[in-house]
Amino acid sequence: MRQSAKRRQRNLSVKTRLKTLFKKAAAAKDPQAAVVVESQLDKAAAKGIIHKNKAARKKSRLAKILRTKA
Repeated sequence: MRQSAKRRQRNLSVKTRLKTLFKKAAAAKDPQAAVVVESQLDKAAAKGIIHKNKAARKKSRLAKILRTKA
């Protein structure tokens, strides 16, 4: 039970950080920031913190935001 609580806390902090990174990159529309976000999403998906399809969806949406730069 203690392990579960510890892992849940760690996973929650990772998810929160991912959301913040995504929002900042989307607002800045900076391709360099997008690379960092995509890397972090892939890493979280590899560790099982988020589902791989969710990571792919987030990356796709971020790319779409960057394409509509004008």
